[in-house]
Amino acid sequence: MTSTAELQASTFKSGTKVRLVDDVPGYDAGSTGKVALANGITWKRYWVRMSDGSSVGHVSHSSVVRAKDYDKFLVCREREAIEAEKAAAEAASAPQASSGGGDDASAGGGVEINGVFLAQSWLDKAAAARARLGG
Repeated sequence: MTSTAELQASTFKSGTKVRLVDDVPGYDAGSTGKVALANGITWKRYWVRMSDGSSVGHVSHSSVVRAKDYDKFLVCREREAIEAEKAAAEAASAPQASSGGGDDASAGGGVEINGVFLAQSWLDKAAAARARLGG
């Protein structure tokens, strides 16, 4: 399935028909225009000549999509939002990993916190440092 990132992957050239996917000053999402100038290296941005003839500058690459891909983009963005909500709900209902302060950390070879494995030796060194510093 297509993702929103795939629909916005390439830089738009001058003359490309685009639609706004985010509100920009003076224009609502869904407004149409043409790329007048593309610039930026690390932050891709555009001057867009809107359908009413005025130009808007510094429109971020993430705020526009090709006009022909606009409907597909909206469907993908909605699907991704639903998937993110489901993932957040599953993460909230999943059992929490030990924070390293209990007996679980000393019993095994380490602990996994938020998907990152902490070796038991690291936990022991941290506990020793806290003890030395009086905390």
